[in-house]
Amino acid sequence: MPEIGLFEAMYSARALRRLKPDPVPDAIITRVLDAAIRAPSPGNAQNWVFIVVRDAAQRRELGVIYRKASDIAAEIYKARGRPPHMTEDQYRRFMSSGAYLWEHMGEAPVLLVPCSRDRTPPPRETLPPSVQARYAAMVAFATCTRVRALWGLT
Repeated sequence: MPEIGLFEAMYSARALRRLKPDPVPDAIITRVLDAAIRAPSPGNAQNWVFIVVRDAAQRRELGVIYRKASDIAAEIYKARGRPPHMTEDQYRRFMSSGAYLWEHMGEAPVLLVPCSRDRTPPPRETLPPSVQARYAAMVAFATCTRVRALWGLT
């Protein structure tokens, strides 16, 4: 696999919505996962695991779930309307290519599913008094931030 520079990767990256049915070699999956687990995380917590799904029936089931979630996303996109930087034609293509992916996700030869591991905060009473006073607000803020990111509201 040829290597490319950082800026070339950033400038040339595009969303892939039409996936080939070809099998994905184990070496490629291993390399992708190796890169994924090196992503930065707050406090280097690495609160994730990745599930590799090869079984066709499980991939189809996940595709159905993905489709249901995508129905919600599609309604959010429609409610937001066309972004000013897109022409009507670009927005139409964007929506139709997303819909294609939503319909065909379960047909991918392998799915890599990132899963977040819950990292329970320490009990409030174990923290210094100055932190305890702000603890509830910090937990609420962190929860709100995660929900906003999950729904693409950041």
